[in-house]
Amino acid sequence: MKPETNPQTSQHILMVRPANFGFNPETAENNFYQQKDDRSAVEIRELARKEFDGFVALLRDQGVNVIVIEDTDSPVKTDAVFPNNWFSTHADGKLILYPMYSPNRRLERRKDLIEELMRLNFKVGEIVDLSFFEKDGQFLEGTGSMVMDHKAKLIYAGYSERTHKLPLDYVSKLLGYEVVGFKAVQEIDGQVTPIYHTNVMMHVGTDLAVVCLDSIPKASEKLKVQKKLTESGKKIVPILAKQKFNFAGNMLEVSNDGGEKFTVMSQTALESLNIGQIQLIEKYTTIISPSIPTIEKLGGGSARCMMAEIFLPKGK
Repeated sequence: MKPETNPQTSQHILMVRPANFGFNPETAENNFYQQKDDRSAVEIRELARKEFDGFVALLRDQGVNVIVIEDTDSPVKTDAVFPNNWFSTHADGKLILYPMYSPNRRLERRKDLIEELMRLNFKVGEIVDLSFFEKDGQFLEGTGSMVMDHKAKLIYAGYSERTHKLPLDYVSKLLGYEVVGFKAVQEIDGQVTPIYHTNVMMHVGTDLAVVCLDSIPKASEKLKVQKKLTESGKKIVPILAKQKFNFAGNMLEVSNDGGEKFTVMSQTALESLNIGQIQLIEKYTTIISPSIPTIEKLGGGSARCMMAEIFLPKGK
């Protein structure tokens, strides 16, 4: 079977097994999903690895190809388990490196990881390094900042301290995608703030889009997002702000070699959904739901953030 030129789902997922997972005060400045924990660093690291291994096993049980890369002990990288923020890969052979908000997260960019992909016969035709934007305080954190519809060539992006227009426009021109930009907000302790990553409040699969429309305050922007999703043939599954706070927007659709599609979300996210939402998702895909409470609590990220899609063409 000939591979699609612009697939929405990847059959290959890269995940980084954490060495020093923990609470990152730098990212906690604008990630309100992170919560401190009084357990020991050793206990937290072990729990995170156990959750990670269980997640990988669930994916592999369904025939999804998972490339596991071990995090390096030094330098210490508390958020290495979330590789989707520092790079993305594309079906034309492009690999893009992104400008990161937090200086200690910039350490996650690893040349040896890219070399490992090449060793596995993935063809990297061009590496586009956008880290130069960091010098000007301009950030775009990969597929955290951007939720892409590869079929329709659209990038959905909520502007925030980690998602700036300049690098976003650069990527859109590079890929030939149209930007659907908007401002998404959330209320925490009576204070309204931007949602730091777009993939917190929305997910786009082949046939489905899961989105917290309530988080887009401007009516014209909300309508624009709805219109683009509908025009591109997506069935919209609306979620509430309360469900978003339980990581229900943080999903990813993946596929196996047989072409079977899966929607991956955490157990926390699944438990926040109602039966109607679950049935609609299951009409199109099978749900995979790992239990990752330690990673969610301290890292402030969920299942989608832990998976970097590998769309690169495969060599012989």
